[in-house]
Amino acid sequence: MGWDAFGLPAEQYAIETGTHPKITTLRNIDRFRTQLKSLGFSYDWDREISTTEPEYYKWTQWIFLQLLKRGLAYQAEVPVNWCPALGTVLANEEVVDGVSERGGHPVIRKPMRQWMLKITAYADRLLDDLDDLDWPESVKEMQRNWIGRSEGAEVEFCVLDTDGQERDIKITVYTTRPDTIFGATYLVLAPEHFLLSSIVSDGQSKYVEDYKELASRKSDLERTELQKEKTGVFSGSYARNPVNGEAIPIWVADYVLGSYGTGAIMAVPAHDTRDYEFAVNYDIPIRWVVTPDGGTPDDSGKPYSGEGININSSSLESGLDINGLPNKEAASKVIEWLEKTQNGNKKVNYKLRDWLFARQRYWGEPIPVVFLKETGEGVPLPESELPLTLPELDDFTPTGTGDPPLSKAVSWVEATDPLSGKPARRETNTMPQWAGSCWYYLRFMDPKNSEALVDKTKERYWSPVDVYVGGAEHAVLHLLYSRFWHKVLYDIGVVSTKEPFQCVINQGIILGEVQYMACRDSDGNFISADSIDEFREHSQERVPEEQVMKSGDSFVLKDDPSIRLIARAHKMSKSRGNVVNPDDVVAEYGADSLRLYEMFMGPLRDSKSWNTGGIEGVHRFLGRVWRLIVGSPLSDGTFRNGTVAIDDKPSLEQLRCLHKCIDKVTEEIEGTRFNTGISAMMEFINAAYKWDKLPRSAIEPFVLLLSPYAPHMAEELWFRLGHFDSLAYEPFPKADPTYLKESTIILPVQINGKTRGTIQVEEGSTEEDAFVLASTDQKLFKYLDGRNVRKRIYVPGKILNIILEHHHAKRKIICQISR
Repeated sequence: MGWDAFGLPAEQYAIETGTHPKITTLRNIDRFRTQLKSLGFSYDWDREISTTEPEYYKWTQWIFLQLLKRGLAYQAEVPVNWCPALGTVLANEEVVDGVSERGGHPVIRKPMRQWMLKITAYADRLLDDLDDLDWPESVKEMQRNWIGRSEGAEVEFCVLDTDGQERDIKITVYTTRPDTIFGATYLVLAPEHFLLSSIVSDGQSKYVEDYKELASRKSDLERTELQKEKTGVFSGSYARNPVNGEAIPIWVADYVLGSYGTGAIMAVPAHDTRDYEFAVNYDIPIRWVVTPDGGTPDDSGKPYSGEGININSSSLESGLDINGLPNKEAASKVIEWLEKTQNGNKKVNYKLRDWLFARQRYWGEPIPVVFLKETGEGVPLPESELPLTLPELDDFTPTGTGDPPLSKAVSWVEATDPLSGKPARRETNTMPQWAGSCWYYLRFMDPKNSEALVDKTKERYWSPVDVYVGGAEHAVLHLLYSRFWHKVLYDIGVVSTKEPFQCVINQGIILGEVQYMACRDSDGNFISADSIDEFREHSQERVPEEQVMKSGDSFVLKDDPSIRLIARAHKMSKSRGNVVNPDDVVAEYGADSLRLYEMFMGPLRDSKSWNTGGIEGVHRFLGRVWRLIVGSPLSDGTFRNGTVAIDDKPSLEQLRCLHKCIDKVTEEIEGTRFNTGISAMMEFINAAYKWDKLPRSAIEPFVLLLSPYAPHMAEELWFRLGHFDSLAYEPFPKADPTYLKESTIILPVQINGKTRGTIQVEEGSTEEDAFVLASTDQKLFKYLDGRNVRKRIYVPGKILNIILEHHHAKRKIICQISR
């Protein structure tokens, strides 16, 4: 078990309560450990680790130094999400609607000098090696999209002065569609583009600065959201399109990010939806240069982003003519022209950005670097001085200046370069919360090693991780960062595999219990949810479950079934009041009932809604198991010692029932379909209750089947069955194929060559056995009653054909007598 315990939540709690984050972290770890042990989780507690312990983060720091040695860690001035209230930089995923996900504090974009990790150097390998992994295709696709490899061209546009002459400033844009360059009618720069201040005209300067301030309050996700209205401001300057010599306006808009490509785009509104919406908003010309068949554009006026034939794409001045060419061929010709005229070049680009690897917080791994006071040069600490431990601090509050809280530890900050002896200052940023979790799986292999991150022999034995079970929320960040670090460690010989996790399984989340909401109109009257188009215009109130009933596929008020309700299960959170405390469940139902219910709720990969009534059902099932094996309670409510199992040999039917259960449970465990494995055990118990005797050799394997699901009860039953060692060391039962074959078959029965019905017979039944069953079958009896059998044709396992004597002779005799 490992505790990934550095990060913002612990530090923010420390600020709010004045409690040192180490104290609360250790307290929480102790609590979680107690809960996990009470639930019977089979962790190897001798391998317990915590990312906050110096013995662990010594090696996190060591990995950072290896990255630094190889040029994969560097410092750069980059625009970041700065939260003044939290006093730290936030990842894009930690910012929602312009405020911090934790606390709801305002967030702004500002340039800061930060540590970066060059994950982009591994982009191709991270992309290509996905093909060999046994991961959900959706997760692999998310990583492919996040890496975002694309091929295109970089094109240079010369900025023009007020007289229309070319200045000594060029704007480089990246495009995946160089074939559409004749349709570029304006350029767009990101608000944070480094050239912006050099090209803005005096008359537009104030408007641009105001717009930059507005854009700084949005996250990258908000800025690039497709549905949002496109906004921007004219820079007051123009640039020359190199292929046709046209002067096109330069705009500033936040739908372009400084962190992607070059931070500038050539806008082709006829063939890009975002560019089109922007051009329509600001009355910018739109020129079609590609159509599906090379003809005139259709009258819809909508942008066309597909493949086709180029039109309106030639210039006598530049000598470039791509009219009539398929767009891919046209793109190649444009790139050839750009390289020949030195106006651009072919380029492979990635959406993936280098990893911002610094946080302005106290509770994180110290970065093992000092800066010489004389020159400001960064110097890595020698590996012999690791771990660099955190200093004790009483005040963790943000400084308000952007300096991290560690800057308050003056005696710790003041340092000496170990190599030169010159005065230096320590790095006061700490590593982000992802750092320690990037490589924890390797430490599980060798948790006590003080001489190496992991012993090579142990690493070769354990690697790669066979199965990684985690939520889909880790699909990109954690898994991608871990793969990056692992590949670096592979390159330097620390690990023997190219990938850390061979198989990934995404488990669904357990939602809170379904909540029922009723809508009221402005007069306070209930209105049916299916009659409402816009829910924001009506108030909602929660309805207790006892006032709700099901009607078809919907839920309605019991008192007024015409009022349909909104039924929805939400992710568990304190704010919604739908959190289920496992301690309470264990106290009332026992740990095994909780374990069994969570597995019985549905397939592991699906999200499921908690239902307290459901846990009562599996609790009753466990009670049935107990009473079947131990017997009914005595008059005083206690149970006898031992069990009611006997040493008799099980019958063939009992063995068939047992081995079918073993086969099904084994198959479902391997397929992580635990819920259907439990169903198979329930079927076995139902069948066993009909047995006259309970053979020990049929019950003991069942107890072993039950043990992964309900280990506490299974251990007690194992002991009562006469064993003194834990069943944890017993081999898991294996199904015997002999008992998996169907013992009975369906046999067609014909009367005088016509099929009149079927009977169920034991495999290997004799002709006489089959005939007796057919004679007593209710449906067949009416054909055989009072009739003489002339012949029987029996093909074992295939058919029984009964040939009867004809009626006509008897009818003739009766007629003669009557005369």
